Amino acid sequence: MAFLPDTIHDLIEVTSPDLSPDGNRIVFVRTETNRSDWSVESRIVVLHDGDEQIYTAGPKDGGPRFSPDGASIAFLRGQEDGKKQVWVIPTAGGEARCVTDFPSGVQSYGWAPGSDLLALVSQVDPDAQESDDDVPRGQVVRRIRYRDDGDGWRGDAFSQLFIADLVGGEPEQITDGEGDHLAPVWSPDGTRIAYVTDAVEGRDFSRHSEVHVMTLETRETVCRSEGMTRAGSVAWSHDGHQLVAAGSHDPDVWDPRQSWLYVLEPGQHARPVAGDFRAVVQPIPEVCWTRSDDLVYIADRAGESFVCSVHEDGGDEEVITGGDLTLTSLCVREGKGVAIASSMGRPADIYELNLVGGSGGHLTDTNRSVPSLSDVESFTFDREDTEIHARLLFPEGFDESKSYPLVLDIHGGPNGRFAESFDTSQQILLGQGYLVLAVNPRGSSSYGPDFMKAVLRDWGGEDFLDLMAAVDLVCERPYVDPDRMGVHGFSYGGFMSSWIIGRDHRFKAAVIGAPVTNLYSFFGTSDIGVSFGENQFGGSSIENVDALVERSPMTYAKDVQTPALLMTGEADYRCPIEQTEQFYVALKRQGNTVEFVRFPGGAHGFRKSAHPKLREEYFQRMVDWFGRFV
Repeated sequence: MAFLPDTIHDLIEVTSPDLSPDGNRIVFVRTETNRSDWSVESRIVVLHDGDEQIYTAGPKDGGPRFSPDGASIAFLRGQEDGKKQVWVIPTAGGEARCVTDFPSGVQSYGWAPGSDLLALVSQVDPDAQESDDDVPRGQVVRRIRYRDDGDGWRGDAFSQLFIADLVGGEPEQITDGEGDHLAPVWSPDGTRIAYVTDAVEGRDFSRHSEVHVMTLETRETVCRSEGMTRAGSVAWSHDGHQLVAAGSHDPDVWDPRQSWLYVLEPGQHARPVAGDFRAVVQPIPEVCWTRSDDLVYIADRAGESFVCSVHEDGGDEEVITGGDLTLTSLCVREGKGVAIASSMGRPADIYELNLVGGSGGHLTDTNRSVPSLSDVESFTFDREDTEIHARLLFPEGFDESKSYPLVLDIHGGPNGRFAESFDTSQQILLGQGYLVLAVNPRGSSSYGPDFMKAVLRDWGGEDFLDLMAAVDLVCERPYVDPDRMGVHGFSYGGFMSSWIIGRDHRFKAAVIGAPVTNLYSFFGTSDIGVSFGENQFGGSSIENVDALVERSPMTYAKDVQTPALLMTGEADYRCPIEQTEQFYVALKRQGNTVEFVRFPGGAHGFRKSAHPKLREEYFQRMVDWFGRFV
């Protein structure tokens, strides 16, 4: 039974696990598509003694967390206006009640140790105007970072921290000013809150961020992450004297998928204790500092996840368990943990971890009825003194005496990576009988910071040559038909697919999703054009014109011969649709075989977040295009 484009509607997504304080219950989110009206519905589920019980009615519930006393579960519920508010339901069961009413909704929250207060994150717009009329008004832009992909217009609004009493009363805003304030965690004694903020000098032009600690009685705030250029998540030591954070000290390592782990102490520079070999996975667990002063976290190497520990003094990293799968969303209690686990042949499920014995196992089998394939060969090869890792996936019933078409699939980023996880695009291609080649070229994360930084100022250089070398290598195999090859990529993978067909004519078809095709215009139209682009491309669009043009697929559009299908969301602010429009017009004007599909309302992540039928359409068009030309 093949995995088809409409099989995506049968997939049930399992996310956001949390472990009760006594370790006996697990709460998580279950999200599925309702085929009767094509709505996407999410509900809170509690797992206890092997039994799953749906705790909330939904249909837009997420982010559940047990209170520290274990008596309640808080969660975020999407309201009719699209904003999320915090609701609380007794763990023993009963009616849920809404405890917040923020005009902009609640982005995230954290329980106070006494289970009576919440720290909340909500966006505050100083220029927001109440209006009941329908008179249109202009939107004034005063900064570069005035909109975000997926969220849209933000103008002068920033995410601020609030404290809310569950008994009642108005929430109190405790941060202000320019900058987002995120990921709040309470100290064990409830007197301080640590959080991540990008309220730094030059925030409009960079992605730098810091860990700050606020003393609640005085509202005094201090930076605790000296020496770090980026912080993504933070947690307290068990005694509240220290902090542990994940992030980077290297300004060229901006992507959270390649992070280090740091111990933060008052008045000292951040001290890295892990991350050089295995990349620390964000976010780290809120309770990751054990009473024996070991730090427990997930770390990735070569696309595989491991649960690891290291002493807060540093030293050797210990692998507790892992490998051959991808782990995320780790939650830890003394000696026990839960996470989300996925593998190439199995979608995400709840995974239980014995942190003492070093074992783990699935607690749920949510997608047991969904067909999937996991026949894969992992291999490496050397090019220019660098080891490159790739995976070749085989369709069902593979027979090496026969000949098969091949699709080169290219990941995004450029600092993404193909991992030991379930990939919908690849499963659909396998279901059509293709071999799928998934390569992690220079620039991919989880192979060390130097490997990741090799792509800087070199888009379409050594990374392109790594990919072509992998194709050359597998084409030597007798079962690969070199005359029936296609290429697919999305985001940076879309850039690379566009780049490849302007330089290599062996591919019979290209499916290109949300590409970057003109680095010069990308600099001014993407929501990360400046903060990301200056780091990746080595300067601004004023300083760096020749290099931007030289590394743009548009420059080589005149050489394209491959039939190309271009697909982008109309509300994509990350790789704006103008990038696709330019490439389409250039190819169409010179008589190429090309089609352009625009997905209404689609942000950069529309393949996961758009209307279910639009998501299916992307994959069906991919299949049809390859079927027509490969």
